[in-house]
Amino acid sequence: MNKIKNYIGQFHTIVWVLLIGTVLSRGSAFMTLPFLSIYLSRNLDLPPAIIGLTVGMSPLMATVGGFIGGHLSDRYGRKKVMLFSLFTLAFVYYGFTVASSQGWFILLNALNGLCNSFFEPTSQALMADITEKKNRMKANSLRYTAINVGASVGPLVGAYLATTSAKMSFAITGTTYFLYAIVLFFFLQKLVIHQEEQSKKSVSFNDAFRIIRKDRALMFLILGSILVNIGYVQLDSNLPQYLAAKMQNGVVIFSVLLTINAVMVVVLQMPISHIAEKFKPMQAMLAGSIFMAAGLVGFSFISGWVTAVISIILLTFGEILIFPSSSILIDNLAPEHLRGTYFGAGQFRKIGNFLGPVLGGFLLSQVHGQVMFWMISLVTLGSIFFFTAGNKVYIKTRMAGIEKI
Repeated sequence: MNKIKNYIGQFHTIVWVLLIGTVLSRGSAFMTLPFLSIYLSRNLDLPPAIIGLTVGMSPLMATVGGFIGGHLSDRYGRKKVMLFSLFTLAFVYYGFTVASSQGWFILLNALNGLCNSFFEPTSQALMADITEKKNRMKANSLRYTAINVGASVGPLVGAYLATTSAKMSFAITGTTYFLYAIVLFFFLQKLVIHQEEQSKKSVSFNDAFRIIRKDRALMFLILGSILVNIGYVQLDSNLPQYLAAKMQNGVVIFSVLLTINAVMVVVLQMPISHIAEKFKPMQAMLAGSIFMAAGLVGFSFISGWVTAVISIILLTFGEILIFPSSSILIDNLAPEHLRGTYFGAGQFRKIGNFLGPVLGGFLLSQVHGQVMFWMISLVTLGSIFFFTAGNKVYIKTRMAGIEKI
């Protein structure tokens, strides 16, 4: 019992509120968004191009919105940005229940991507603000686990509601975000953040962008993360097409692989992160890139269940090592008064989420799927160059005692 109390006591109460809220909100979101295209096709009879535009608005807005939201949180406070984002997200999902035209769905999903990109880096920055540095790796690992718990449960409920009452899933998600906002508002009222000192140090948007642009270590980290995401996103985009075309039971295998991925992350994230804490975050990132590239190469040799399972295990090990470590590296790079801005800039890595399906899809149509995975794995391995270069810049700058601002 004392061990449990000590473990819980490592983190501020609001960290636990954010983690529980992440499970519920992400679970609700995964209950609806993966089935949005089906809903639009069945209820509005839209052409595939318009459906693709509607669904794509969320990640497109998230690519640029993270930096804006992170900067606003540095300048005007974490509380305001987070609560605004959550209440707006509740409005968005309630709006989905009554929207009846493609224009409204495009607008609402754009707001969805924008507000999520505001909330994510701001909540990460707040967790870093109120967590001791030695415990931040654990906090980021718990956060990533919470996301995957929601991602593993949400689609199961969503699949049922998609065939019964899709509007009900939108209403449930909207209510979840609304209640999350109310609870977080209550706890944030008790949190004292020295915002006056922070606001004195805050800089304009243009100055923040200039600082980010000149931080070569951060730029290398983002470029490397873009390459990693190009590889990782193949799991959701081109792998199912490849398996369906190559194997008779490809769809079944793909479904099982997604389950293995989600269960591994939930079960192994904390034990692996505990081991990773003994090494430098950059070492974990490099190892993660190698594991992920190995998993992608493994996909090219899939001939049955054994090779498929081995490949997803390798890729998942890479995922577990890379993503929480990336948050720690951004936290290490960020000046305290620009922590939100730096976490927001980290969202530019999602450019890889956009480029990955396009590049992989093009290669899949032009060359054999096996060659496509080889080439994508090489792209993923290219991240090692950027991670290493960024680490050298960071060490050189720190040893020289040169401030980033």
